[in-house]
Amino acid sequence: MNRTAARGTRLALGMGAMAVIAACGSTSSSGASWSTATSASANGGMSALVSAAKAEGQLNVIALPLNWANYGTIIKDFEAKYGIKVNQANPQGSSQDEVNAVKSEAGTSNAPDVLDIGMAVAWANTSLFAPYKVAEWSDIPADQKDAGGLWYQDYGGYMSIGYDSSKYTVTSVSDLLTSAFKSAVALNGDPTEANAALNGVMMASLANGGTLSNIGPGVSFFKQLNADGNFVPVTATAATIDNGTTPVVFDWDYLNSASVVNLPSWKVFVPSDAVLGGYYAQAITKTAPHPAAARLWEEYLYSATGQNLWLQGGARPVEMSAMQANGTLNQTYAAALPAVSGDPVTLDESQAAAAASYLASNWSAAVGS
Repeated sequence: MNRTAARGTRLALGMGAMAVIAACGSTSSSGASWSTATSASANGGMSALVSAAKAEGQLNVIALPLNWANYGTIIKDFEAKYGIKVNQANPQGSSQDEVNAVKSEAGTSNAPDVLDIGMAVAWANTSLFAPYKVAEWSDIPADQKDAGGLWYQDYGGYMSIGYDSSKYTVTSVSDLLTSAFKSAVALNGDPTEANAALNGVMMASLANGGTLSNIGPGVSFFKQLNADGNFVPVTATAATIDNGTTPVVFDWDYLNSASVVNLPSWKVFVPSDAVLGGYYAQAITKTAPHPAAARLWEEYLYSATGQNLWLQGGARPVEMSAMQANGTLNQTYAAALPAVSGDPVTLDESQAAAAASYLASNWSAAVGS
């Protein structure tokens, strides 16, 4: 189920042993380097990009569990369409693990070509990214992308509480403080490293009088949850849900669905008094060993095909409004999205940074780990 879960608990050393130094960036038919290309159209066009990417033959991705937002299908389709092998590293890694791998593996053939990361980590690490604008750039809302193309949001959803309805009923965040939830409630990772876990604490904060600029009440909530013996200090995964270790989980709604968790009695609750939305972002690394394949990957993800595959996985693609208008949105997938009531809010850059800073200073003391 969970990439942020471990996207918060394991170090990104799964890229393999240090390998040979990667060759310089591949070139287009005109001889221009794809390692510095800021768009396909400015470097020979899509046919040149496809040819260069096929010549590279590989793409390095990191921290993409196959059941996360339909990435299993996306990866298989990309490989079949272009004949490019996708090398997966540390699938259960955190957003911070991805950045750590970029730094530790820089200059090797194992380095990540592309990243899929939480916004707090994206904003803090733009110096590692290469600017690039996909063909559908204009379909991405202005407030959901870096103006220069260093990062661009890809898909999102709402923070939720998933629970085994054969054992529990959840109608509010405060329900979780009752004795019925002894040793039951988990996050999907360490909120000081994992974006979704941070947002889980923020949702608890909003439900307890906090604001987007004040995550303190959320930390206090988990402190009480822990003191009462209701908090389970383990990373929630499909396996821990299946074996009953984490029967109540804070996670994004598209990861908390019964189909992802694979438990028929699993239900998802989004509190109307704390409707917290959030998006992840794509970025190409400056030191990508396969720069053409990295750019082709982004073109694929932001095409109607890639966007609809995220939608099929229960996530809301960033181009959803534009696709609805131009008729390319898969209406069957869209109709299957869970209904959400209330006024949605999202963290901005300064609020995310403040939340991360507060957690770094207070989380460990609050939960005793």
